[in-house]
Amino acid sequence: MSTMFQTLYDWFWWDRLWLPVSLTWSDLEDKEGRVYAKASHLYVTVPYSIVFLVVRYLFERFVATPVAASFGIGDKIRQKAPDNVILEKYFCSCSRNPTQLDIDGLSKKCIWTRRQVERWFRKRRNQDRPGLLKKFREASWRFVFYLLAFIGGLIALYDKPWFYSTREVWVGFPKQTMLESQYWYYILEMSFYVSLLFSIAFDDFKEQIIHHLATLTLLAFSWCVNYIRIGTLVMITHDASDVLLESAKLFNYAKWETTCNSIFVVFAIVFMVTRLIIFPFWLIHCTWVYPVEMYPAFFGYYFFNAMLVVLLLLHIFWAYLILRMVRKFLFGNNGDDREFEALQSNTREHAWHERLFHHRRSPVTLYITRISPLTGDERSDEEEEDEEGASNATEEEEEARQKVSNGAGTRALNGTRSLQATAPAY
Repeated sequence: MSTMFQTLYDWFWWDRLWLPVSLTWSDLEDKEGRVYAKASHLYVTVPYSIVFLVVRYLFERFVATPVAASFGIGDKIRQKAPDNVILEKYFCSCSRNPTQLDIDGLSKKCIWTRRQVERWFRKRRNQDRPGLLKKFREASWRFVFYLLAFIGGLIALYDKPWFYSTREVWVGFPKQTMLESQYWYYILEMSFYVSLLFSIAFDDFKEQIIHHLATLTLLAFSWCVNYIRIGTLVMITHDASDVLLESAKLFNYAKWETTCNSIFVVFAIVFMVTRLIIFPFWLIHCTWVYPVEMYPAFFGYYFFNAMLVVLLLLHIFWAYLILRMVRKFLFGNNGDDREFEALQSNTREHAWHERLFHHRRSPVTLYITRISPLTGDERSDEEEEDEEGASNATEEEEEARQKVSNGAGTRALNGTRSLQATAPAY
């Protein structure tokens, strides 16, 4: 067994996989005054990530919570779903969002109506969602980190020639000594993402786990093969827009709509510039074109560029969703408005469509609830509560209309009887 593991280890770290031809790992050992990044350095991210978790707890409790209170932010009292063993078992083991066919089957098992089963699942999902206060504290923590990371990245890079000319990224590669500023920029960023991974490890947010693992894989690979210069440029490019998004979230939770919308517009512009212009036309161009001018292409070259292209595809998808949300907010949807007018005469649908088409959300709210991501359930608390309110309103209107109908029928029957009693007999 040990021989097999040793064979796999040797194959994984084979020079020809990760390094250009004629170079070996021995060329990246510390010598001649040069210090290189090593895979063993990454072990320190584990204790540092634990430190991040402790600092985060203290920050959220003693800084973010008082700030949230000053904005009047607190958690809403949510209705608890009634105890039901059958529905709880299905919710935990099968799905949080049952299909209509499953709802029919569950309603028969529980001897409940379909409406009662749907309402139970809505309430149960809301119980697991983070409250407004928790989301504000988490966004505050990420905002502070991304802001400090962006400032630290600028300090580490502003005087470096590769910050202004991407050709300088590959000068002397791979025998490029690691600077102390690069070491701390990488280690702190990776420790932060490891701490995020720990914080959601017990949650059912598979998308977030995959995202953080992919980020850590990209950073770890660039560290091990000494792609540190391009790695720092990629990090600062992403931190620039992340700062604005988290700040927009904060003002959105605080109900400062004007400030939130203004920051979101700036975020959208910065996102497009950094991730759809600078990232592909400067950074990917730098990693795709310049290395093969010095060395023949090798597996590590294709692997790194493939990950960057996948990241670019995600950027394009997110940019499309951002622009669609902004368009809906700025220009509305005439088709939806006409549909609402056509359906306004339908009493049963009136309450729902009124909330859907006339309660226009800010663009950052739309982005947070429909894109940002990476949560197991994309629907927001407000959407669920609106739907719950619409369902209640619809049922109340239906009951009232039924009562009116029954009352009219009773009055008509009584009137008929009165006429029969008073009518003269012929």
